[in-house]
Amino acid sequence: MLNEYLNAALATAKYEIIEDTEPYYGEIPDLKGVWATGTSFEDCKQKLLSVLEEWIILRIRFGKNIPTINGLTITIPVENKVIA
Repeated sequence: MLNEYLNAALATAKYEIIEDTEPYYGEIPDLKGVWATGTSFEDCKQKLLSVLEEWIILRIRFGKNIPTINGLTITIPVENKVIA
């Protein structure tokens, strides 16, 4: 299920060339804060995947919901939600 979610999220990624030492920029618009740059398209895509994985881990750790993408979702068990 996790791999399916990762692939679905990456399929929605938008890429562009920017003026930078790492000119390839990619982001997943529906997931705030999930973006990366790279020296090539493949480098950027790999870094974007890494950022996405870390973003999911942090959301699970802090009990935050993870948005549904293309009908796929990751459910966080109640015992993992942080109560403040």
